[in-house]
Amino acid sequence: MPATPQNTTTENDPRWAAVVDRDRAADGQFYYAVRTTGIYCRPSCPARTARPENVEFHATRADAERAGYRPCKRCRPEQPALHEQHAQTVAALCHYIESMTTPPTLAELGRRAGLSPWHLQRVFRAVTGLSPKAYAEACRNRRLRAALERDGSVTEAIFAAGYNANSRFYEHSDHILGMTPSDYRAGGANNRIRFAIGECSLGSILVAASERGLCAIFLGDDPQALTRDLQDRFSKAELIGADRDFEQLVARVVGLVETPNLGLDLPLDIRGTAFQQRVWQALREIPGGATASYADIARRIGQPNASRAVAQACGANKLAVVIPCHRVVRTDGSLSGYRWGVERKRALLQREAGDERKR
Repeated sequence: MPATPQNTTTENDPRWAAVVDRDRAADGQFYYAVRTTGIYCRPSCPARTARPENVEFHATRADAERAGYRPCKRCRPEQPALHEQHAQTVAALCHYIESMTTPPTLAELGRRAGLSPWHLQRVFRAVTGLSPKAYAEACRNRRLRAALERDGSVTEAIFAAGYNANSRFYEHSDHILGMTPSDYRAGGANNRIRFAIGECSLGSILVAASERGLCAIFLGDDPQALTRDLQDRFSKAELIGADRDFEQLVARVVGLVETPNLGLDLPLDIRGTAFQQRVWQALREIPGGATASYADIARRIGQPNASRAVAQACGANKLAVVIPCHRVVRTDGSLSGYRWGVERKRALLQREAGDERKR
């Protein structure tokens, strides 16, 4: 028989809110059981919401079954959740795509997964944030970068990566590498980067820009350390001390640091993996004065289990304040590590919150 009623008030339990909202993110974290029916469910179960006084919570399925409950026939809590099944399917497809030199068609992937091409496209994008075609392109571009770092000709690297013709690759090479293949092989040689170091209320600030746009904004206490960081990140590029016009750009960036909510309308040269690009775009969508957790960002980009990878992408951000990784906090709202120091993170958030209160 089901266990006796609990003494705690169900409606005051934060897990009850997840049940009412049918929150899929809570699936697997706990189960709820209904005394009047003798069944237990996932938090996201689509069945009619039970009366709270008839509900009790269990940490695991085994706990619920030991208490005398049987699994719901609608949400099937004894089986992997649908999103978990989708994640497993997509993970297998990703491995298959990575093993193929020529990107497989959507129809071929659908047959392997047992899904229609339309449904597969929808499921794949929900799990990875990318279409199968975009994922295949990212894999091919990664193979190209690896091939360019080995010995051999550029042409050999292009074909080894899966491009059927040089012309097809060169149509998009600038977007893929941010430079010519020969320059990429040379470690960024022939790329000119202007930079300057200034001072702001948060300490020293280094601003650097390529021909494409701002490519680095670093904060710190030691100007020489900031310069070394820039040299390490663009080891073969030609670094040029800024002129008076560039110092005006630095002044605009300093203004952003002092008043982060104003934003900065300048072109950016954002270099990173497809995953990092998606994370950084999600960060730029967090409004000033607001924060989001790593888990929030992971869900927004369609990869709810990638909180740790999101944190790593935040740490790889080279454009302080412009890509506002300072707006990402722990789930409990506390401040986590910040590449340029937690105290600077706290100061930026306080300024943004103060700007919002003044409006």
